[in-house]
Amino acid sequence: MTAAPRDLWRPASGCDDQCLPTAGEVPRVPAARRVLRLVAALGMLLAGIPVALLVPVLPTRERQALLSGWARATLRAFGVRLVVRGRLPRRRALLVANHVSWLDILAVLAVAPTRMVAKREVRSWPVVGLLAAAAGTVFVDRSRPLALPITVGRVAEALRAGQSVAVFPEGTTWCAGNGATDCRPGGGFRPATFQAAIDTGSPVVPLRLTYRCAATGSATTAAAFLGADTLLRSVARVVSARELVVSVTIAGALHPARDADRRLLARAAESAVHLLPTAKAVARARLRPVRSATRAVPVSTPVVDRKLDLAA
Repeated sequence: MTAAPRDLWRPASGCDDQCLPTAGEVPRVPAARRVLRLVAALGMLLAGIPVALLVPVLPTRERQALLSGWARATLRAFGVRLVVRGRLPRRRALLVANHVSWLDILAVLAVAPTRMVAKREVRSWPVVGLLAAAAGTVFVDRSRPLALPITVGRVAEALRAGQSVAVFPEGTTWCAGNGATDCRPGGGFRPATFQAAIDTGSPVVPLRLTYRCAATGSATTAAAFLGADTLLRSVARVVSARELVVSVTIAGALHPARDADRRLLARAAESAVHLLPTAKAVARARLRPVRSATRAVPVSTPVVDRKLDLAA
């Protein structure tokens, strides 16, 4: 693992092949099962075409149910089991998550069928790009940094319209392995999109995505898509893995005040994602109020800077 140089507009992780599981580390399913998974996954991707045609014309509730159902079924087709901890707020929110794999998009849509923020290249992906565009994805052109305010404005417009938006503020995938400090993207969570939450008075909900192999009972990077890895190699690892599980843990919402600092808000959300206690620790711990300029707000996240000025 080597630290990657920091690029303000094109974030990169320090991950390489050493971050991927070694041969025999993750139990594999038989070859016949892998073929069946590939066929099932291809079928779900093809099913995404009529889904993309229906999504724009359906009412909100039916649209969300269709997207969530398709995403859950596609995860199952790849042989991935979804586990969800916590509950999303009923109102619109900016959802922010760490980024490990291409599977993250399916996991987030399965839990929260919201509008997504994705790099422009996703639009050209077969079927997935069509579905993303139909679902109202906000595409980011990372080669045009001056267009960033336009992107933030589009996110704010969606939030004002009552629609939740999901974003991966790290801007790139990384292994998120234990002790892999050199692999973290330089700069952490990028603060730009957090301004949309501040401007619209929307809560920020941190999501923590983790992958583990239930067969071994340990975390795994089998689903990671990083470094010089190719999509085909990554897909092959996923369909080969036995009992691969993706967990989506929903942390307590952060409610920024109107004059909150987006950089501090991003740092608080990043802390909630990467330092979130385990389920047993949460069950044992008492929630502590966080001081703010208005009144104390009970949150289940570990540390929030007082200068963030959280409001209820």
